[in-house]
Amino acid sequence: MKTDSDIKRDVEAELRWSPEIDETDIAVKVNGGVVALSGFARSYYDKYQAEATVKRVAGVAGVANDVEVRLPQGGETSDPETAREAVTAIKLALPVSHESIKVLVHKGRVTLEGTVEWQYLKEAAETAVRRLRGLTGVSNLITIRPRVSTTDIQHKIEDAFRRNAEVDAKHISIEARGSEVTLRGNVRSWGEREQAQRTAWSAPGVTQVKNQITVGP
Repeated sequence: MKTDSDIKRDVEAELRWSPEIDETDIAVKVNGGVVALSGFARSYYDKYQAEATVKRVAGVAGVANDVEVRLPQGGETSDPETAREAVTAIKLALPVSHESIKVLVHKGRVTLEGTVEWQYLKEAAETAVRRLRGLTGVSNLITIRPRVSTTDIQHKIEDAFRRNAEVDAKHISIEARGSEVTLRGNVRSWGEREQAQRTAWSAPGVTQVKNQITVGP
């Protein structure tokens, strides 16, 4: 079983390995397998990438991302400009569903609101704005509207787990109540935990996923 020192060493090595991250401005602390990131990033995308990188490391049980976005001189944009660029990016990413999404911007932070039919559309909208110049943060408040009967949600997720090579279905239990799904069990890495959650969200009609899966040996 990896100690906190082992995890800290591996996280720092993974951050150095990633070409998109300037790890010199990021500090790493680990307590009970939970990684706390602090320091500064030159863009919101860099902050997001730091968190995504940490989650790939085996043994990481959670991530607290307290990295502050400090835009370089000349990197700021006005809120109206950011809003226009966000709307354009979402239109390109979601040519059919973009009209159901509303964009709000305050001090460089983008808030997404609206209703879509699938979780992947919600994620695609956030992905579309993540690289915007001048962005300081994203709040994704888009909700999912069920579009099919929920009686077979559990079976669909179980089938999807069995097909997915990144998820060990034998160690995960699924409970569906209406359109809400609860996942329990134990997996080998935070990345596998997140993959299980993404798989559950991909089932039609799911409006909430409670991920109670733990990470351990």
